[in-house]
Amino acid sequence: MHKRTLLAASAALALTVAASFSAANARPQLGPGTFRYEVTITNITKGQILGPVAVATHNANMSLFDLGAPASSELAFLAEEGNPAMLVGALNSNADVLMAATNGAPIMPGASATITVLSDTNNPLISLASMLVSTNDAFIGLRDVYVPVQSSRHLANVYDAGSEFNSEDCNFIPGPPCGSMGAHDPSPAEGYVYISNGIHGTASLPSATFDWRGPAAEVRIRKVQP
Repeated sequence: MHKRTLLAASAALALTVAASFSAANARPQLGPGTFRYEVTITNITKGQILGPVAVATHNANMSLFDLGAPASSELAFLAEEGNPAMLVGALNSNADVLMAATNGAPIMPGASATITVLSDTNNPLISLASMLVSTNDAFIGLRDVYVPVQSSRHLANVYDAGSEFNSEDCNFIPGPPCGSMGAHDPSPAEGYVYISNGIHGTASLPSATFDWRGPAAEVRIRKVQP
């Protein structure tokens, strides 16, 4: 797909989900023992747009998802619609989460976005998720990563939420070239989170453009001054 077409479709997707971002972001005050971190997510796919990212700092009692177990309804919504607002809201209501936040727009192939979060000694872990928007319910995920002393680098794998059948049909895919937000394939899905097996070109999406191999994002976490 031409880059201008991707940009136009990305802008349309951003407008659809942007209204809920400001309410979803919560920023606690920086106090003793609390530090600020920049989390930079780079899209390393050829043709997949990443939806806005949900990032949370938390303790060991919370896990964003468990492999082989059903996704939460909020994570499933992110994985199917590309909208992180429900997940960020649920995380900010969780006593085991210090804060959750999201950036305001999708991330194009080769581009990056940075989200600033706070962490303290009681909440030393970072997790994040973002939809690959030209899929039924695939998302990048990073779970339970300890904040670094200075900086760290990670590769985010792609998971399937198991909440929607992987038809690869444009009638049920929110991102380019489809644009069918809110429409979900009614066929039975797997029912648990697993490593995504990619795009196979069986319906609307050519695998040469929209498939990926291995991780789909690079994540850099950097401690910054207050």
